[in-house]
Amino acid sequence: MAGITELTMIGGWAGFGMARATIIAASLMPIAAGAAAQDVAMTFDAASRRLETTSPALAAADHAEDAARETAAAVATLRRPVVTASAQYIEYQKTLAVDLTGQKEDARDATQDFLSGIPMTVPPAFQQIASDIVGRIGQALPGLFTAIPDQLSYRYRDDVFRPTVQGVLPLYSGGAIPAIQRGARAAAEIAAARAAQGRDLAQLNLIRVYFGEQAAAALAASARESRDALDRLLSDVRKMEAAGVVPHARTLEAQVARDGAERTWQRAAIAHDGARDDLARLLEVDRVRPTTGLFVVSHPLAPAGSFTGGEARLPQTRQADAAGAVARAGVDLARSRYRPQAFAFGEYNLNRSNALPTEPDWVVGVGVRYTLLSNVDRRHALNAAKANAAAADDAAREARKSAITATLRAWDLVESARRAFLLTDSSLAAAQENLRVQEIAFREGEATMTAVLAAEAALATARTQRAAIAYEYDLALAALLSASGQLDTFADHIAGADIHLATDARP
Repeated sequence: MAGITELTMIGGWAGFGMARATIIAASLMPIAAGAAAQDVAMTFDAASRRLETTSPALAAADHAEDAARETAAAVATLRRPVVTASAQYIEYQKTLAVDLTGQKEDARDATQDFLSGIPMTVPPAFQQIASDIVGRIGQALPGLFTAIPDQLSYRYRDDVFRPTVQGVLPLYSGGAIPAIQRGARAAAEIAAARAAQGRDLAQLNLIRVYFGEQAAAALAASARESRDALDRLLSDVRKMEAAGVVPHARTLEAQVARDGAERTWQRAAIAHDGARDDLARLLEVDRVRPTTGLFVVSHPLAPAGSFTGGEARLPQTRQADAAGAVARAGVDLARSRYRPQAFAFGEYNLNRSNALPTEPDWVVGVGVRYTLLSNVDRRHALNAAKANAAAADDAAREARKSAITATLRAWDLVESARRAFLLTDSSLAAAQENLRVQEIAFREGEATMTAVLAAEAALATARTQRAAIAYEYDLALAALLSASGQLDTFADHIAGADIHLATDARP
């Protein structure tokens, strides 16, 4: 979860001195100079709504989701026929050659047989005359047949315009079409889950930056208060030195402490400016002033078990489940390569009067195709698809386990921060009273400068711890709601909080 690492870092602030707490606050946000511009007061709800309209990351995720859904809609009609129209203009030449050698021989032999039988068909008185005539014709036959070529050649040129309509209808795909459609729907679900995850991450980042600005403001205000208090102490010590009550060494000690407080405040102020600039850049405004302060709910949250059980609606779990659906569709697609495919087809010639001699006016039929030998080993492809499906199922189970673990861990962090914050009230009151007593004792000459400086440092630590723990609580709560799929209820927790740190305590 995005907030866990920061919670661990911020939780380490407790128990540190003023100087170190301020240094951590300075490293929390990039250092940047604030631009002189009009502040825009903005509640957290308003900032969240603006982020929805200005974040390029959210827009990109939405576009990716739209693209995946459009792809799923595109392949939902794979069972429809594919109808195409085409037009061709063809200029062609056709040459036909016929061998007449055998036919010439047959015709010559048949003629000879016919002529030889003619004399027998006439009266005897005319048979001699008929034989003479037949003989003369027989002598002329070779010359007559020689005039006939042994091969007849014919060449034809023409041009044809061929407008046609073709259609193909899949009848049986071996399971490939439904597998592709299921995979596309699952891919759309993956895109939707990624978009939801992107929105959650953007919301977590907004919570970090928005309330991080509040924490930086509180640390800067605490540093300023410490600097002002040490200013007053230095002024009192100088007066006491002038009156001969304290030696000059005490003045120097107070001066060193005051200068250190000034440096701490300068670092905290720069860190606060950087935090404001980060928030302004995130929301794409010139300057922004958050009006929803750090908050804590004093009463305990519902039991940790009430936040579990909704893992199925988490974006990462939805994404893992959809990835499993894609993998199972891949198994069905691999199996379809073992099966035949059947289809119906047809073609109609729209210009039959100008068609090629061998072309039909129209044609319809059905066909079956089966791959006998593939250059991809289908058995290994199927085994790979099954392994991918098994890996996806295991990843989905692991995602659910991780979600439960993250939820329980975040709940512990929220409860720890809540209890720690409630203890800061007594610590802050005790530190304020201790400083008051030490200042009075110092003026009366009954306490040392070291005791006063230690009391001031303890008060500064108590103030910074209060702001830091409140920030820790807010981040831990956001992490808990994100881990349990309830991040959209974060605004409800803000409205229901009974402790709000003032937002006007700004340097």
